[in-house]
Amino acid sequence: MALGTAALTTLSACGAAPEEDASSAATATSAADLGGLKELVAAAEKEGTLNAIALPPDWANYGEVIKAFEAKYKVKVSVENPDASSSDEISAVKSRKGQKRAPDVLDLGISFARSGAAEKLFAPYKVEAWDKIPDSQKEKDGLWFNDYGGYVSIGCDAGRIKTCPETFADLLKPEYKGKVALNGNPTKAGSAFGGVYAASLANKGSFGDIQPGIDFFGKLKKSGNFIPVESTPATVEKGETPISIDWDYLNAGYADQFKSKGVDWKVAVPADGVYAQYYSQAINKEAPHPAAARLWMEFLYSTEGQNLWLKGYARPVLLPSMTTEGTADKTFVTKLPAVEGTPTFPTSEELDKANADLAENWDKAVS
Repeated sequence: MALGTAALTTLSACGAAPEEDASSAATATSAADLGGLKELVAAAEKEGTLNAIALPPDWANYGEVIKAFEAKYKVKVSVENPDASSSDEISAVKSRKGQKRAPDVLDLGISFARSGAAEKLFAPYKVEAWDKIPDSQKEKDGLWFNDYGGYVSIGCDAGRIKTCPETFADLLKPEYKGKVALNGNPTKAGSAFGGVYAASLANKGSFGDIQPGIDFFGKLKKSGNFIPVESTPATVEKGETPISIDWDYLNAGYADQFKSKGVDWKVAVPADGVYAQYYSQAINKEAPHPAAARLWMEFLYSTEGQNLWLKGYARPVLLPSMTTEGTADKTFVTKLPAVEGTPTFPTSEELDKANADLAENWDKAVS
């Protein structure tokens, strides 16, 4: 069963809420604390702005998500540094503490969500759909909650590559010299982290042992196949990264995005390294627009918001309940990349160990 059917940001304020409203919103742990969703909407529209960071428009359909939110509410979404990493997001929260341009909301790789919560950077909040989010996909007090997920996949430009790789083992073949890339540095970016974890599973590693994945990329680098170029939509379109290890929803999105430009982008979920993971949402504890931050969360976890992620090939965390209720858009469900098996996820302890091992050994392996 695939993930999703298994039970598994220059930023300026367009307006400022009255001090008492902002104070109330900043401590609200649910819409009910403000009197309900209608009152939350009013408070958010008084603020008029939402500061976001690291939300590329072509990542999980965020461009359409933002447009839909702005069309529904009188709140302008300002996105700074769309291509920032999860590490950059956490740094922005810390370095801009008390500033009006600090990010209000965060979309983070799960390990960064957990570490940020441990550092007490986030505000607890439970969306109206809270009870539908599986317990394993949320922090019990609402400091973070998972949003959408996907599988590590191999994207390939079939117009430039004669035979596209479908497994991690394939990537070692000499014909792929100078052609294999990751989406960022795995010590900073969740997608690249997932790629190394998947490679570990493909090479007799485990959630508790990511070293085989690190060693695999070391071998790939030594062979000349792995290139130190961050895979992005631009590098894909230009052919600079003809083979990209990335989330399946991003690779599937590239296939749609560049088809009209003559790029025949193929996507395969490697059977020898099946790894799935969710990203997480969190609210900055000192968000300059606390009501807008909470309204954003309500929108993302509404049926409309979840289906917009699904449209971008991402598997929203509420897909199981939406499938049961009949509210998931079946057109988008049928377009999800095919995957066999039921996903499992690393524990927080295993994630911590994997991050520590990467921090210690990654640069040495690929230098």
